[in-house]
Amino acid sequence: MELLLITIVLLGLAFAGIAIKIWAKKDGKFAGTCASQSPVLNKDGEACGFCGKLPDERKDCSGTN
Repeated sequence: MELLLITIVLLGLAFAGIAIKIWAKKDGKFAGTCASQSPVLNKDGEACGFCGKLPDERKDCSGTN
């Protein structure tokens, strides 16, 4: 029972943290959400599936082409 309560509290804190981050960010957008910005996720240098930009265009990803 104690483990269940600890799990619920930690999950609640995680959701609250994400909600606060969304609320505090301008327009509720996370910065750098493109996979092309992460060299770990995009080892082949492919274009982002979200916005279509290549890794060397990673300065601004607003979700528009």
